[in-house]
Amino acid sequence: MAREAGLDLVEVDPNAKPPVCRIQDYGRVKYEKSKRDRLAKQKSHKQELKGIRLRPRIDKHDLSFKVNHAREFILKGDKVQFTMRFRGMREMHHTDLGMEIMRDVAAQLADVCKVESDPRRDGRRITMMVAPLAEIQRRLTAERRAREKERAAKAAAKGGEPEAKAETLEVPEISEAPEVAEVTAEAVASPPKEAESTAGVEAPAVEE
Repeated sequence: MAREAGLDLVEVDPNAKPPVCRIQDYGRVKYEKSKRDRLAKQKSHKQELKGIRLRPRIDKHDLSFKVNHAREFILKGDKVQFTMRFRGMREMHHTDLGMEIMRDVAAQLADVCKVESDPRRDGRRITMMVAPLAEIQRRLTAERRAREKERAAKAAAKGGEPEAKAETLEVPEISEAPEVAEVTAEAVASPPKEAESTAGVEAPAVEE
């Protein structure tokens, strides 16, 4: 049947008794599977390290904006590294202010992250790294698995649709050729009968 339809016989469930097979275009199935894998890879989110820069004399509005930006990264499952750079001798004398700002940032984000690397001074910089809480990681993992199951269910539903049967073209039977009358040699030799000659028949006289 598959050969007649120009399709492939694909084994769907080899563990079933008897095994389940499906008549379909195997090349198309492989192409759709590779397309789904590419889309899933594009949509999958890997944890990244995001960086946010702060200034020792940052005002409250700018600090609030930076903290909200960091919160967005954390809720997506990314780590965030805060970096504060000191310029000039005057700023270097107030590194304690930078430490206080870092602790304030950690306190504002305590509901969504944990401090993975405490604020520390490295030359003219102070760095601190935070990571999402375990609850957020579990929620993101559950959401990702739910999306994968939904995509798999849609793919299975799409792949389970019955394949269209190949249309068979019925060739009409060729009837026998009509019988052709035989032409004999005698018929060819004898010419067709001509109309009776009118010679010898006198034309009627016309009275004057």
